[in-house]
Amino acid sequence: MKDRIADLLQNAVENLTAEGVIPTEAAPTVEVEPARDRNHGDFASNVALKAAKPAGMNPWDLAEKIVAALPGDSSIRKVEIAGPGFINLFVSSVSQFDILRTIREQGRAFGRQNLGQNKSVQVEFVSANPTGPLHVGHGRGAAYGASVSDLLEAVGYRVHREYYVNDAGRQMSILALSVWLRYLEQGGETFTFPANGYQGDYILPIARQLRTDEGDDLQHPAASVFDGIPADEPGGGDKEAHIDALVQRARTLIGEQAFARVFDLALNAILTDIQQDLAGFGVHFDDWFSERSLRPDIEDALQRLQNNGHLYEENGATWFRATTFGDDKDRVVRRDNGDTTYFASDIAYHLNKFERGFDKVINVWGADHHGYMARVRGAIEALGVDSERLDIQLVQFAILYRGSERLSMSTRSGSFVSLRELRDEVGKDAARFFYVTRKAEQHMDFDLELAKSESKDNPVYYIQYAHARVCSMLEKMRSQGLETRITPEPQLLEQLELEEEKDIAAQMARYPELLGKAAEALEPHQLTHYLRDLAGHFHSYYNAHKVLVADESLSQARVALSLAVQQVLANGLELLGVNAPESM
Repeated sequence: MKDRIADLLQNAVENLTAEGVIPTEAAPTVEVEPARDRNHGDFASNVALKAAKPAGMNPWDLAEKIVAALPGDSSIRKVEIAGPGFINLFVSSVSQFDILRTIREQGRAFGRQNLGQNKSVQVEFVSANPTGPLHVGHGRGAAYGASVSDLLEAVGYRVHREYYVNDAGRQMSILALSVWLRYLEQGGETFTFPANGYQGDYILPIARQLRTDEGDDLQHPAASVFDGIPADEPGGGDKEAHIDALVQRARTLIGEQAFARVFDLALNAILTDIQQDLAGFGVHFDDWFSERSLRPDIEDALQRLQNNGHLYEENGATWFRATTFGDDKDRVVRRDNGDTTYFASDIAYHLNKFERGFDKVINVWGADHHGYMARVRGAIEALGVDSERLDIQLVQFAILYRGSERLSMSTRSGSFVSLRELRDEVGKDAARFFYVTRKAEQHMDFDLELAKSESKDNPVYYIQYAHARVCSMLEKMRSQGLETRITPEPQLLEQLELEEEKDIAAQMARYPELLGKAAEALEPHQLTHYLRDLAGHFHSYYNAHKVLVADESLSQARVALSLAVQQVLANGLELLGVNAPESM
């Protein structure tokens, strides 16, 4: 209806432009919004205010001319001019409820549109280092990235979901070392585990598997492992130097090939766990992109930067001129020992993304990566890629509370609540919904007790219950041998006269526009708020007015309204990765 009204007003403006009332070069684009107060109409437009000055007219006078030029349409029952020149339009009762027929006809497709015009978008999200299970902090990025992907797809973009697997580099070597040290302990060796090793219990079954695979072949006395190693932090030393020396000692004692086997065992075990965990969370990827696969691309990317004059040598290292692009300092891409840095891999990865032909690339990063944004954008520009094609969304980690107790989320120490534990406690639906109820960059406290509660204060329960209430009503009708009209006739909808019914219909009519705005802004929280409001309006209506009444026509009309609410709630919940249950 909003688009229909916009077309009518646009037609009026074009007629006045043709008559010379509005200069051709100043003809405005018509904008129509739902009226804030239903007493002032169903829709409003400020087109007269926008065009008044270039037309050399008083806004009110121009509004009168626009109204006079409006084509006749049975859906408009009244038009008023208000304030300085706003045009308020009142929709006929039958037209107000046309949306129920549209929803019934389109079903799951209602709200979906083609704003994206089939453009390709890559969304890379989660991408947690495979050094331990996903914890609840990662869950917010997973829920946000998945919902953004689904929203973009719903409005016509071709979406490629990707997880960047950091399966190379120092942290993975530390993980392999941690597994090997636990293997040594299982073989009877005793020693102080390094402060900077991975200490969680999830390391133990991997170490046991290593012993099954290798027997005692990789066993070495603790003395040979720790002899001559720099002191650890608890002993007054440097924990970084300590762990790096231990990694090198392990490589020497068991050999590079054996160390690689330990490395791969640990990687595959944890990555498999992450994949299964995310699948249980309703999050799926089109590609799990390996950092190790980038090795040939890194040299190519650095050579391009060199050719473009953006690299220089200093103190034996190679630096990227990041300050040229707004970063606070230049960044090393190759160390003095010849090894390339993590940043060099990231440059190659982003070049790879754009060379795959994506129109837009969206990175969903944790808020702790804020300082990383300038150097990555700078590298993209330095490679000759339009940095506007890269959109970086920062997601604050959610802080989990059980009562007043704040729970830890440190992967390295092993003291954390895993994403799997969260799902087991509150359920996948509540976790997915709660994670996206606020803007991604806003701080978030995740209240476990609220997420488990069965009350209107729990938004996901409240919305799902509204959907289930309609299902229960339909089951009651079936048990009584009553049928529902497949598509309600216009004359049937004339039975709907209550203001609450009109409000609910108007709210559902706004769903496609809301969906488009949420997708383009990459803000799934807009959808959560919309669904909560729609469910609230429906609960209030359902509690105040009986749906299955003696008057069959009125009963069928109210059932049609309820079915439309059920469909819109189901459509919205699907895009958030949340189930729409038939009973609760």
